[in-house]
Amino acid sequence: MKKGSMRLLALALAAALLLSGCASSGGEAGSKGLTWVTWRGYEKFIELLEETYPDIGLEQISYTGNSATSYNWAQMRAGDISDIFTTSQILDRDLAAEQLLDLSGYDFINDFPTSTLDQVAIDGKVYLLPINYAMYGIFYNKTLLEENHWEVPENFQELEALCGKIREAGMVPGVLGTHLTGNTFSAMFNLAKTSWLTTPEGAKWEQGFLAGDATAAGMWEDTVDYAGQYMDIGMFATDPEDRNNPDVLLDYLGNRKSVFCTAVFTVNITELPETGDKLGMMPYISKDGSKNVYMYNPTSYIGISKRLAEPGNEKKLEDAVKLLSLLFSPEGQASFITEETPCVLGALSSAQVPEDSMIYDAQQAMQEGRAFPMTYAGWENVLADIGLAYKEWFRGENNTDGEGCIARMDELQRDYLDSAGQVYFSESTADFTLEETAALIGKALGSRTGADASMVLMGEYHRDVPVMRAGVTGKLYAGRINTDVAASISPDFDGEYALLSMTGKEAKAFKEAGFTPEGESQPYPYVLVTKGGAELRDEETYQIAFLKGSYTEEAAGAYGAQVLEGSAGGMLREYLEEQKTVSPDSPWE
Repeated sequence: MKKGSMRLLALALAAALLLSGCASSGGEAGSKGLTWVTWRGYEKFIELLEETYPDIGLEQISYTGNSATSYNWAQMRAGDISDIFTTSQILDRDLAAEQLLDLSGYDFINDFPTSTLDQVAIDGKVYLLPINYAMYGIFYNKTLLEENHWEVPENFQELEALCGKIREAGMVPGVLGTHLTGNTFSAMFNLAKTSWLTTPEGAKWEQGFLAGDATAAGMWEDTVDYAGQYMDIGMFATDPEDRNNPDVLLDYLGNRKSVFCTAVFTVNITELPETGDKLGMMPYISKDGSKNVYMYNPTSYIGISKRLAEPGNEKKLEDAVKLLSLLFSPEGQASFITEETPCVLGALSSAQVPEDSMIYDAQQAMQEGRAFPMTYAGWENVLADIGLAYKEWFRGENNTDGEGCIARMDELQRDYLDSAGQVYFSESTADFTLEETAALIGKALGSRTGADASMVLMGEYHRDVPVMRAGVTGKLYAGRINTDVAASISPDFDGEYALLSMTGKEAKAFKEAGFTPEGESQPYPYVLVTKGGAELRDEETYQIAFLKGSYTEEAAGAYGAQVLEGSAGGMLREYLEEQKTVSPDSPWE
């Protein structure tokens, strides 16, 4: 595949956003500068901030684990957030009100549409504001439509007629991405939003379903029937290879195999690389055309820790307000929107896009009330499995039909509510430091691999270098541990580990030197943990376990690395289940 395929960016809905390497992953209340978990894509704004306010000290904290959103809120529950708090979802409104500063009295709030403020308000106050929005619709090959003198359909009758013409031309009308089950979940929910799900009745049903007081049966039949009509006219064809969304779009639209592509992700191209064809976006089409809708999702929300309102933090609070005021200025917003973000819309009332932009109609929809938030919050525990049921229906697998999907929705939610207290498999009795968390992962790695010791990287913020994904950047906090918690502290690099043969003297020197990736000059620190807490003897040889990506090729050759398959996340879970409760003193016997 050409390089263009590598320039498509998938946006993960289960809130798996990757962040740059970190100095430490807590609030750092004693820091002199503002602490902030800065996300990838903030580089231009940071440059603008430094140019505009060179006196503002900024300590960038970041996170590279597997569950950013879960970790954000774990930090908040532990009272360990950074001065500037960033998250992809508002998961706990009461907790936000408890931990964050009310922003409603600051001037920058006046630049937001009333509709936005209504959506984020908590008891009349505002604690988190969206930075910008990723817009979602149905992608289409704009050039192909124009060459054939076909119009973008405005209702289902027009869509059905157009699909017939496309088939006559020897093409597939539309392809549906099914590789990620979140995509099929969203396809169904987005269709439902063209009718009942965006009404007061729909909102009441959703609240009741999540609480166990309502069922999908009796509500979803019309939407399932409508999805079946999409399948019948060829709009929801599936890829036999079940490739990821970017590859499906590039192949089917880029090679003119299909006109439409229903896939929930953002792109950073406006032309298809194979042909130079223009890429367009249209809304999800309602039956009569009266409610053709787009979806949106804030790329992130931002707020200020309530800690900054305490005596002694006056300078920090002043700087934080300056930062948000700049971020929500036209200049600040412009720093996030480039040629490589054609699906991103600014959050302010003044946000404008050119008429020939891919998301021009989506912006009009935002202003007219025809755009709705993506469904995610509250559905995290059943979203993937509901999506799997619909995926099997769309792909004709396991004899699944639409009626069975509705029954499966009810079964999954009922099972989740019945087993909600059983999803926890261990408990932490204390808040761990970052070093202690790395040591815990080292104990899990070592105990599962038969090693004598483990050497685990801690992530640090290094400016202007690639993200260090092999380091531990999330702390374990006191409380019950489930899959999300375990994933949130595991390094992003996974799937392999290695055993390196070193003398005790070599291992200690290796640990002191740290890990310096190729092309960098600043090392990342290791945490060395040994079986039983034993002291490594200088002349004795040991098997030292390393995680994937945490040692150089030179070291691999020098110390005879045995590279083996194995999931660090899986090893951590096994260790946690075995221990039942863990603390920084938990043993590796």
